[in-house]
Amino acid sequence: MDERLKKRIMMFYFAGVINAFLGAYVAIEGRAFLPPETVRWLALFFFGFAAVDFWFPRVLKKKWQEAQRRLQEQQAAAKGSDK
Repeated sequence: MDERLKKRIMMFYFAGVINAFLGAYVAIEGRAFLPPETVRWLALFFFGFAAVDFWFPRVLKKKWQEAQRRLQEQQAAAKGSDK
């Protein structure tokens, strides 16, 4: 896999962990200094972004694998037509 893609995927996972931690912090400690409605929206916001940060690398991997498969098929077709 391309190193740039690996780095991007790792950054998404890192951001997902940070967002999950912030969501948990707001859900647990936010009640002491925020209204309940704000706590719910902020926690939902952070957990939603954490979910996206963990889902998106899977999409990137699938797209990369599909592109590699198409590239291999094109190379195989080119070799077959050269004969």
